Amino acid sequence: MLEYVGYALVLFSLGMYVVLDGYDLGVGMLSLAAKPERRREYGEIVATAWDANESWLILVGVVLWAGLPGAYSVVLPSVYLPLIVMLVSVILRGLGLEMQSAAGAYRRGWALLFGWASLAATVCQGLVLGALLTGPQQRNGTFQGGALDWFSLYSGLCALGLVVVYLLAGAAWLQDKTEGWSRPEVRRTGRSLLTVTALMALVLGLLLRSADPQQFHLGQPVRTVLFWLAVAVVVGAAAVAWYGFGRGPDWRPFAAVATMTVGGLLGLVALSMPVVVPPGLTVHQAASPHSSQLFLVLGVGLCMPFVLAYNIYAWRSFRGKYTDPVENPVPPLSTRARPLPATPVPSSAPWTIVRRVLLVVLGILATALSQDVFGGASDLIGPIGVTLLGCTALAAWVIGDRRDRRAGYFDADAEAETTS
Repeated sequence: MLEYVGYALVLFSLGMYVVLDGYDLGVGMLSLAAKPERRREYGEIVATAWDANESWLILVGVVLWAGLPGAYSVVLPSVYLPLIVMLVSVILRGLGLEMQSAAGAYRRGWALLFGWASLAATVCQGLVLGALLTGPQQRNGTFQGGALDWFSLYSGLCALGLVVVYLLAGAAWLQDKTEGWSRPEVRRTGRSLLTVTALMALVLGLLLRSADPQQFHLGQPVRTVLFWLAVAVVVGAAAVAWYGFGRGPDWRPFAAVATMTVGGLLGLVALSMPVVVPPGLTVHQAASPHSSQLFLVLGVGLCMPFVLAYNIYAWRSFRGKYTDPVENPVPPLSTRARPLPATPVPSSAPWTIVRRVLLVVLGILATALSQDVFGGASDLIGPIGVTLLGCTALAAWVIGDRRDRRAGYFDADAEAETTS
C-alpha cells in the first residue's frame, strides 16, 4: 500500500512542478518575442518565486529515486542526454534571471539567456516525456536501449506540445500580473495558444495508442469513468480559459490553465495505472522495500508542506499587478542626519556557535539513527522518536535565532558600519 502513497507523492510533486514552473518557463519564452522594455519586467515577475517552483523538480527526483527505484533505474539511463541539457539550461536560466535582476537596468544578453534557456529546458522536458510514453527498451528491470533512443517523432511532438502548454500558462500568468498587454492583445494571444494546445492534445492523443507499447484497458468501467471525467474537466477548463482571456477577473485564465494541466496529467494516470514505465513495469514491481517507503513518506511528506508554504508566502507577498520599483535618490552627505552613537551590544558569538554545533550534531544523530530505525536494525528508538528528534533540533535552531534577533545581536555589525 505504501508504494502507491510514494507514487502519489511523485505525481503530486510532478503536477506542482508543471503548473508552477510551467508558467515561468512560458514567461521566459514569451520574453523572446517581447519588446526590450518588457523583458526586464517579465524577468522581475518570474524572479519572485522561480526557485521555489523548481524545488518541486528536486522532490520529483528524490521521491522517484527512493520510492520507485525500479522506474528510476530504467528511465534515467534512457534520457541522460536531454536531462543533462535540461539541468544546464535550468542553471543558465537562473544565471540570466538573477544577473538581469541585479544589473540595475535592462541588459539584452542576460534577458536573451533567460529566454533561450527557458525554451531549451522546456524542449528537453518534452523529449523526456515522449521517451517515457513510448517506452524505454528494458529487460529484467534494466535499460537495454541506445543513447539516442529518446529521440523519435512522437517525442518531438511532445516537446512541441509542452512548449505550447507552457506558453499558454505564461500568457495566462502575464494577464494576471501585468498591465502591459491590452485586452485585445491578451485575448488574441491567449486564444491562439489555446487553439494550438487543443490541436496538439488531439494529435498526441490519437498517436498515443500507436506510439505507446502499453495496452490500454479502457474496457474497465472504473478506468473509463476516470479517464472521461478527466477529459471533461480539461474541456470545461479550456472553455473557461477561452472566455477569460481579455476579460476580468485576470486570475481566471491561469486558474483554468492550471486545471487543464492537472486534468491532463490525471487522464494519463487513469490510462496507464498501475504501469509506471511502459510497456509493463508496474508500481509494485518498481517500488523499494517497505522500510524505505516508510522513511520516504515521513521524510518527504514533512518537507512538502514547507515548500508549499513558501510558495503560498511568495504568492501572497507579491500579489497584485507588477509595478516598477521607484528608487529614492540618496541625499547628499551634507544633508544627512548625524548618526547617533550606537549602544554597545553584548556579543553572543560563543554561545551561538556552541548552540549551532550541538544542533548540527543532533541533526546528524537523527539522520544516523533513522537509517537503522527504518532499516529494522535498531530497537532503541522508533520512527516517531527520530521524527521528534529532528523536529526538536529544527525548532531549537529557529527559536534561538529569533531570540538573538530580538536581542539585537544580528544588528551589531550593521550598527558598527553606520557609526564608522
